[in-house]
Amino acid sequence: MTEHGAYTLLLDACYDREDFPTLEQAMDWCWARTEEEQNAVKFVLSKFFTLIDNKYIQNRIQEEVNEYHAKAQVNKRIAIEREQKRKENSTIRAQVVNEPTPNHKPRTINQEPRTNKELCTPEGVSTSVFEDFVKLRKGLKAPVTETALKGLEREARKAGISLQEVLELCCQNGWRGFKAEWLQNNRNATQKPDKMKNFWDQINDVADFKKLGG
Repeated sequence: MTEHGAYTLLLDACYDREDFPTLEQAMDWCWARTEEEQNAVKFVLSKFFTLIDNKYIQNRIQEEVNEYHAKAQVNKRIAIEREQKRKENSTIRAQVVNEPTPNHKPRTINQEPRTNKELCTPEGVSTSVFEDFVKLRKGLKAPVTETALKGLEREARKAGISLQEVLELCCQNGWRGFKAEWLQNNRNATQKPDKMKNFWDQINDVADFKKLGG
C-alpha cells in the first residue's frame, strides 16, 4: 500500500508540473520522510520510471503532455483564424453598406444552380480548411452543396462545436459527413484511464505483485 501511494503521488505531481523529478525532488513531491516511505518511492521510480540525465522519466506521461500541448496549439491557431475571419467579414459588410446597388438582374429559379466553385467559404470557417473539405468530398464523389453544409451545421450545433471544427474532423478522418453522436462516442472511448487501473496494469508478474504486499 505504501508503494501504491508513492506511485499515485508521483503521477499526480508529474501531470501537475508537466515535469519529471530527480530522486531528491521525488522524495519532496511525495512527502517521503520515513525510511519506509523513501524506500517505497525508490521502488516505484526503479519499477515504473526510466532514469535519464538525472531525472526519472515515464514515456506515457510525456506522450500525454505532448499531446495536450499539440492540441492547445491547434486550438490557438483555430481561434486566431476564426477571429481573423470575423474581422474580414465585418469589413466586407461595412463596404457593402456604402456601395451603390449593383445594376444587374437577380438570380431566377430558371438559372442553373451554383457549382461547388461558386460556394462561398462559410462564416467562421477558414478558407484553407474549406478548400480541403471540398477536395475531400470531390475525391469521394460527393459534391459540396448548400444542403450538405446546412446539415453539417445542424450536427455541429448538436455536438456543441463549430462548423470549422466539424470540417477539420472530416478532413482528418476522411469523412464525407458528420454526426454529433460520433464525437460523443469518440470522447467516451478516449477518456483518460483511471490511475488505479494504470498502476495495476503495469504490474506484470506475480513476483512484482508480492513485492507490493499482494
